[in-house]
Amino acid sequence: MSTSTTASVSTHILDTSVGRPAGGVAVRLAARSGRDAAWQALGGSATDADGRCKDLPDLPEGTTHVRLDFAVEPYFGKSVKKQADAQQDAPANRDSGAVFFPEVAITFAVNPGEHYHVPLLLNPFGYSVYRGS
Repeated sequence: MSTSTTASVSTHILDTSVGRPAGGVAVRLAARSGRDAAWQALGGSATDADGRCKDLPDLPEGTTHVRLDFAVEPYFGKSVKKQADAQQDAPANRDSGAVFFPEVAITFAVNPGEHYHVPLLLNPFGYSVYRGS
């Protein structure tokens, strides 16, 4: 939870190719205290069955930038094969089966005392993010 001197972050992932949450995706959190400062790895978590990452580490005081790294390749390695088997023209049947985006890294600026919810809308060939509520 944020205080007047820190910000807080949460996230969730929706797999738009199937219209369901993406569970089991590893998420790493890093922060820095200025544009030229080094990134500090803070730890991580994994999305639950609802696609939510509810237990990300707290941000240190003075954080100005945050980076979320989503390891989506293992998730798609499991789910795309099932989709391809069910759908003749699924992307996995047209391509080599390699994941186009093996990892998604999102970097954003934060202000003390504010909460930042950053949803990731994901499919095998694209993604979108936004500041949620």
